[in-house]
Amino acid sequence: MKAAVYRKFGGPEVVKIEEIPKPQPKNDEVLIRVCASTISIADHRVRSRDLPKGFGFFGPLALGVFGPRKKVLGMDVAGVVEAVGKNVPNFNPGDEVIAETGVKFGCHAEYVCIPAKGAITLKPENMSFEEAVTLVFGGTTALEFLNRITIKTGDQILVNGASGAVGTAAIQLAKHFGAVVTGVCSGGNSELVRSLGADHVIDYTKEDFTKNGKSYDAIVECVGNAPFVRVNNSINPGGALLLVIADLNGMIWASRHSKKSGKLVTARDWKPSAEGLAYLVKLAEEGAYCAVIDRVYQFGEIVEAHGYVDAGRKKGNVVVRIDEDTSAGSVARSQALTTSPQTTSMGSVFNPAQAIPK
Repeated sequence: MKAAVYRKFGGPEVVKIEEIPKPQPKNDEVLIRVCASTISIADHRVRSRDLPKGFGFFGPLALGVFGPRKKVLGMDVAGVVEAVGKNVPNFNPGDEVIAETGVKFGCHAEYVCIPAKGAITLKPENMSFEEAVTLVFGGTTALEFLNRITIKTGDQILVNGASGAVGTAAIQLAKHFGAVVTGVCSGGNSELVRSLGADHVIDYTKEDFTKNGKSYDAIVECVGNAPFVRVNNSINPGGALLLVIADLNGMIWASRHSKKSGKLVTARDWKPSAEGLAYLVKLAEEGAYCAVIDRVYQFGEIVEAHGYVDAGRKKGNVVVRIDEDTSAGSVARSQALTTSPQTTSMGSVFNPAQAIPK
């Protein structure tokens, strides 16, 4: 099978499409023919070893000292079940699914194996493969962090980094849970963030949200520039700081900050779950969750796709179409850049190109 392989750390150019052995499912695994995957900030960090502050020593031990331990990136997949192991009763060949491999990666390939009891579920019937895969990395990350707190109707929640894959998901989910949502992003992304449900938008190039005198019941930190010592006064008593991105110091001190302040500060890792995916599928099918796609690249353009993500300007998700045949009829890359948002039965698939002032 073809796979996007990187055998050394570095820029986008280290990624090459190669022929590697096709995986065979174990007794408890599902073999998926990959139709679409995304390139996330996690792929960028692992490929380039551009890690948060403090991980310079530990990073190489986890990722590989002399070369990558995991040579195929990609943490999420939308595709079709090709085969199942003999002990898999709940999936069948031909099922259309979405799944997450997490730190095992491996989804930037024509085929990938997923444990049947892992993070895998049937994809939304009203979404294309490219649309459905956007639920996985950003959606499950945002959902898992928001599930660490109890959101009441009217709670004030701020999302720092509101236009990224996790941020766009966090806005939609927090709004669905009844919160009053403030998104922090650049001015050029304000329309996108408002369209997803944000009640207020702060342009970080013009205003520092930590110095405007406002406070929130929870801050979802998706950028890496809002540690507890900076945002403490912006969190209401008993509130929370959800550190989606944190440096080593932030992770180490999270529990101590929680104990001393009475505010929840959390940056724990987690395992993706089928339950989380199924919940997001339900929301999408009910019209309560919208796919946000910046660009869609062909598999042969994956180096260019990595370069676009590296530039740090992506809005929502950058999708790579692995299998064109099964992705027919979905959002083409040229459309994602130049045309109006497509409308499906689940609502609008937002096209960030429309939010850029002409």
